[in-house]
Amino acid sequence: MKYGIIGAGAMGYRYGILLQENAGVDVDFIDSWEPNVNKVKEQGGVYVSRDHQNKHLVPINMYYPNDYEGHPDVWIIFKKQMQLEDELALDAKAGIFHDDQYVFSAMNGMGHFEKIAKYFPDNHIIAGTAMIATVLNGPGDVDFIGPKNGEAMHMAPYKNYPVSDTTKKLFNDLKNATLGPKMADDWLGMCMTKVIFNAVVNTLCTMFEIRMGELIQYEGVPAMATQLFNESFDACERAGTPLSGTRQSNVKLVVDNCHKLKYHYPSMYQDFSKGRNTEIDYINGYIAKIGRNNDYICQTHEFVVHEVHLAEKMRQFKK
Repeated sequence: MKYGIIGAGAMGYRYGILLQENAGVDVDFIDSWEPNVNKVKEQGGVYVSRDHQNKHLVPINMYYPNDYEGHPDVWIIFKKQMQLEDELALDAKAGIFHDDQYVFSAMNGMGHFEKIAKYFPDNHIIAGTAMIATVLNGPGDVDFIGPKNGEAMHMAPYKNYPVSDTTKKLFNDLKNATLGPKMADDWLGMCMTKVIFNAVVNTLCTMFEIRMGELIQYEGVPAMATQLFNESFDACERAGTPLSGTRQSNVKLVVDNCHKLKYHYPSMYQDFSKGRNTEIDYINGYIAKIGRNNDYICQTHEFVVHEVHLAEKMRQFKK
């Protein structure tokens, strides 16, 4: 199959490049961030490293939406939640979406599938999550964090539609790309399980501007994670959303991944450190919203949303 990547950022590059190099499929990259597109065209590709080593140039096909005339079988979307609505409107205006196409997305947070569903039928949408650490060093320069074949992800048809032939082909291509896909039984539980993980690791690392390995040095992290997971599970149980694992197993997942990815700054911190607003409203804020909608107040999640927004606001006073 042929793929189109919408959003040539850290994760968009990783998925597209691994599909291109390991699965041997055609991949086009579509982006509207001018510094990124211009740098790739100037370099003749994107510079790729793994764990800050072996930096090399990988030739790729990069286009602005208005310049694109290709017809992928599947779009793979990785944009920041705050940017997605405008990006999709721009792409649709450029006429690059077609009725026969499928779309896959494993973005952080929640709220993106409703936006995607404005342009694609529900049974052509494939939901995903990715436990994959990647850093965009700058335009046309990406760093894959973690060992080769260490990638892990889950996928499921949106709204639990039957698994289509296209979904099966996508799964096989992702497997050949060494992205480690697994099929999940329930799309919403799958996605929310990743959200509640990010609501601990991404948020705490951002609040204290630290790496995952530094976070886990504090002996109180399991207790902090337990408090956040308890609220997440309570809210999701009231909403009728089944989460993967138990509260205890999710705490262990945090601890294990902080050791495994000890040198990694989560994506929320990467945004914060570069002066961009974070996706906190789509992670902890989304959990808090589920709670409010089901007569349950997630007091800790509500607090940390305010705290991260306060930190964003206070950057203006730093010299």
